[in-house]
Amino acid sequence: MSRRYDLAVVGAGPAGLAAAALAPGYGMSTVVFDEQRAPGGQIHRGVLSSPLAQKEMLGDDYAQGAALIERFRRAGATHVPSATVIGVTKSDDGTCELTVAVGGESSRRIETVVADAVILATGAQERPFPIPGWTLPGVMTVGAAQVLLKTSGMVPAGRIVLAGAGPLLWLLATQYLKVGLTPDLLLDTTPKGRYAEAATHALGFLTSEYFARGLRLLREVKAQVKVVEHVTALAAEGEGRLTTLRYEKDGTTHAVEADVLLLHHGVVPGINLPAAAGCALRWNDIQACWEPTVDDWGGTTVPNLFVAGDGAGISGAEAAAASGELTALAVANALGRIDARARDLAAVEPRRNLASAMRGRRFFDTLYRPAYAFRIPKGDTIVCRCEGVTAHDIVAAVAAGCAGPNQAKAFVRCGMGPCQGRFCGLTVTEIIARERKLSPAAVGYYRLRFPVKPLTLGELAAMPTTDLALRATGASTEPL
Repeated sequence: MSRRYDLAVVGAGPAGLAAAALAPGYGMSTVVFDEQRAPGGQIHRGVLSSPLAQKEMLGDDYAQGAALIERFRRAGATHVPSATVIGVTKSDDGTCELTVAVGGESSRRIETVVADAVILATGAQERPFPIPGWTLPGVMTVGAAQVLLKTSGMVPAGRIVLAGAGPLLWLLATQYLKVGLTPDLLLDTTPKGRYAEAATHALGFLTSEYFARGLRLLREVKAQVKVVEHVTALAAEGEGRLTTLRYEKDGTTHAVEADVLLLHHGVVPGINLPAAAGCALRWNDIQACWEPTVDDWGGTTVPNLFVAGDGAGISGAEAAAASGELTALAVANALGRIDARARDLAAVEPRRNLASAMRGRRFFDTLYRPAYAFRIPKGDTIVCRCEGVTAHDIVAAVAAGCAGPNQAKAFVRCGMGPCQGRFCGLTVTEIIARERKLSPAAVGYYRLRFPVKPLTLGELAAMPTTDLALRATGASTEPL
């Protein structure tokens, strides 16, 4: 790995792979940092090494990731696996300085890399789903269960319940059926009336490829799995681990025995790294989440810092790949490799692919926008898993004068744990917004800083010392 590149890409999912497959062709030295050991991101995780004999069991989209990875490898970009970018800082000369933790947990080292431009393609994370008992052993997310299936061929045992809303919920149920596992129950939390609300955007959906695909998923699951629709409340119970799940429908509470509960309420952009790098955020009310403020090329409010894929706004794998190509073209133009006319001509096909992939997106976003009650918990439901902070604690903090998420850190330590707000940030914003009768946009989000992922004291002490780092701490850069 060199210390200097024209372009640094963070993330080897569809967006990052597509950007890195294109950039070297425009004469840009390119490096890709990724936390995983192999490229593919979450959607194509383990596609080249899955233990499943037939990768098609996970769906055609999954298997197609191998072609994108092959394009990336042929392009010649430097790939640095098992690498966590813990900070991106703008230097005085306009370049970007990336602080990277490289290597496995037992042998990590901190390195500094300079790039003229950076594309953050860090993708999405599952939305927090705070229900009573969601921290019990036996309760996990659908995404985590899918990771186990893709990488290790592992499936849960016992009485299995899937609960929530969104395409991934139904996709995992289908994948389980294909490998011979039939979930005991699927609880759909999509509110009544949502289909009618989403119908105003149905034309784009009906003419998209998602229609037939989605219809097939629903039919396959409903033919083999018991499905309960319009669930309005959930609570996991048990002493030491999950044993019982209570759910409410039409005002009546039901109890079922369960060994495993898989929760999912869609995905949201992973915003910690762009936010810590200084990129402005905006509230997307349709998707009920924060996202970086970007232009049509993925450009942020920080010069030569771009965000591509689901990290800029949830749109799916195909749209992410197209946006990755667009950001690579924007970087090529910004660094003087091509002029604006050549950039625009080369962007015609990616923009066409992006428009095709986005067709029907508004229908999905409207239909599967998580119900208010599931986004904003009450009482003793834990909101911040790291610090054990409950919804009641946050409400009490607001009553005592807490004005926003950053003040909540001081009042109740929300967002101060290892996840640095990833699993509580959205919930904290919306609880405070409700209590203060403000919009989430007015309340704001956590102020994020370096490092965006936890470091040991030893790693911190061993960090390379640069003039920029010394100035940031107020130390002198003059020789002794």
